[in-house]
Amino acid sequence: MTVVAIVCGVILGVTGLLCLVRIVRGPSMLDRAAATDVFVAVSVAAVGVIATVERSVTILPVLLALSLVGFLGSVSIARFAAHDTGSTPPAQEDS
Repeated sequence: MTVVAIVCGVILGVTGLLCLVRIVRGPSMLDRAAATDVFVAVSVAAVGVIATVERSVTILPVLLALSLVGFLGSVSIARFAAHDTGSTPPAQEDS
């Protein structure tokens, strides 16, 4: 179990670093938003590995909160990006 936890930690650490690089160097806002969303997912996975290794259920509310923050962040960025492009919903177009 320890070897699996170490391998998971290394993979999640490398993935987190690559996400941070994309957040810093991303050419557009949507690239940065996608990298941030992946980074939150990697954080949730890392907390899940920690909870599994420690066999603790008290960390589950942290997982729930991180998942909620990631979802709300993605939705708000998507709404902002849709508003930023200047597109109007089909119901509001003039015929």
